[in-house]
Amino acid sequence: MKEEEKIPFTSHLEELRKRLITCFIAVAIGFVLAYSVKEWLFHLLTAPLIAVMEPGEKLIFTSLPEAFFAYMKVALLSGTILAIPVILYQFWMFIAPGLYSRERQHLAPIMVLSIFFFIGGALFGYYVVFPIGFQFFLSFATDTIRPLLTMREYLSFASLFLLVFGLIFELPLVIVFLVKLGIISIDFLTKNRKYAILVIFIIAAILTPPDVVSQTLMAIPMMALYEIGIIGARIFVRKKPQVDAPVDTPEETP
Repeated sequence: MKEEEKIPFTSHLEELRKRLITCFIAVAIGFVLAYSVKEWLFHLLTAPLIAVMEPGEKLIFTSLPEAFFAYMKVALLSGTILAIPVILYQFWMFIAPGLYSRERQHLAPIMVLSIFFFIGGALFGYYVVFPIGFQFFLSFATDTIRPLLTMREYLSFASLFLLVFGLIFELPLVIVFLVKLGIISIDFLTKNRKYAILVIFIIAAILTPPDVVSQTLMAIPMMALYEIGIIGARIFVRKKPQVDAPVDTPEETP
């Protein structure tokens, strides 16, 4: 019986290079498409802030190239989002041959669902957290103190928050995946719920500005997602029936 020929390491590097080039091309195409509507995209991103600002107040830019680079960043972020299906497909095609069939069955649906959960988290941050958070921050303005918000600062703040909320909404999938692989158990998650809540508030404090409102707006959804992950694990992870271990019998000596 012939031994299977091993694929040389250089072949893996060549395949990785081709798939990375494909990802970069997809991002570049998405960037070009997004840049053609850059003003509309930036207006869409700033809409929650504009809605709570005083009439007549606008975003400003304090250096000549600031507006140009802000539009470039918006286009790049949007182009990357448009290219995510291609990136995930290339990633899957690269790692799938090295996975067992059981691992592929578990990982494939999670990768697909992760896109929807990420989008759901970003939409939650955009439609729920942004209006409440912006209203709170702008409430410190007075007749003698007015906010002067720059394009660069707002873009950095908003893009970071949308990314963070998109990632934390992946928590239920991570929990279900870990339980399915047997790394953690449902009993462990339920018994250590109080420690999980403490860790959640610590993470929220690290990822948000040092104010109670932002931390609470992030911690509450994370606690809800933690519970959703436990419920999902109960539904989708079936307990394996216990099988009596075979009794070892001594080998017969010739």
